[in-house]
Amino acid sequence: MESVDSRDEEAPLVADSLQVLTPKNYTRDVHILSCAFLLIFLAYGAAQNLETTVNTEGNLGTISLGILYTSFTCFSLVASLVVRVLGSKNALILGTTGYWLFVAANLFPSWYTMVPASLYLGFAASIIWVGEGTYLTAAALSHASNHKLHEGTVIGSFNGEFWGMFASHQFVGNLITLAVLKDDKGGSTSGTTLLFIVFLGVITLGTILMCFLRKEEDKGEKETADASVNFYSYLVSLSKSITTLLADVRMLLIIPLFAYSGLQQAFVWAEFTKEIVTPALGVSGVGGAMAVYGAFDAICSLAAGRLTTGLPSITFIVSGGAIAQVVVFLWILINYSVTSGVLGTLYPLIMAALLGIGDGVLNTQLSALLGILFKHDTVTANPTLIRQIFVW
Repeated sequence: MESVDSRDEEAPLVADSLQVLTPKNYTRDVHILSCAFLLIFLAYGAAQNLETTVNTEGNLGTISLGILYTSFTCFSLVASLVVRVLGSKNALILGTTGYWLFVAANLFPSWYTMVPASLYLGFAASIIWVGEGTYLTAAALSHASNHKLHEGTVIGSFNGEFWGMFASHQFVGNLITLAVLKDDKGGSTSGTTLLFIVFLGVITLGTILMCFLRKEEDKGEKETADASVNFYSYLVSLSKSITTLLADVRMLLIIPLFAYSGLQQAFVWAEFTKEIVTPALGVSGVGGAMAVYGAFDAICSLAAGRLTTGLPSITFIVSGGAIAQVVVFLWILINYSVTSGVLGTLYPLIMAALLGIGDGVLNTQLSALLGILFKHDTVTANPTLIRQIFVW
């Protein structure tokens, strides 16, 4: 009887030890992060697409976006410090507030609402994107280590899922825009007001979802939040990190790709919607064209992420995406003009699809490339930080 009792007493201990040895699965956190970004950016992305066509008085929309991205650039210099102090999860949650305030400001668009909201969103965007890159890369590396998987494959898969979900925000958000403004060719105040109220609710859901992320305890992401962290030492450390990166020939070769990525996105968000889509399809057509852009962006992000195995695959995939966008730019420069009829409707949609293919490829592959080449410095070698410091 003693031996039976002894085995019964030891059984829970064996079960407990097995439970402890079970490696953490970080795919849950990638699902949550991806869905939260989808909700937040389907609202913000659609609002941004309409900014230059709705807030036209005094070029308020265009200037607001200019202020936003100038602020984004400036705050990106200190964003990694904020992420180190807060932790990436808290930085992600705080970052969502900027998008909420920016959309809310569009309910009462004026210089007194849009300018402060744009300034704050620049700060919020800098920390949410540095936090995202840090969190996602740390999760991928931890998942690969825990499950004995190839790091490059996991980084590519995680980035593919995230950027695929993120890219679909253009599709979903602009379908909502199309549905709300379908009978509003001129972009009336009542139609856009209802649209922005819906977007505020969606961003709120995204913020709540972000709270369910598991707090990352990885040493590469969480350094310390005590009083020893100060601004001067951070600037010295950042300067050294940037100098080290600039001395690395791999980074020098990557910077032009980030420059192109940022420029093509700026073209799509501002000039393409204003100069190509609106004259052909009207304000309500912006939602439809950008929905096509988002759909192809999402599909190519997911596909590119699945196909990523290392540097050779990244080179091949990026080349294909760049060629798709070159076709559009040559088309616009050489032979495009606004026409009526079916072709007049079809041309902007074809352009949007090709531009979406290129953007989906670039987002996924450049993030994966940095994660593979600079995996030991996930905060400084962050896609957003690199783009803002070296491109702007």
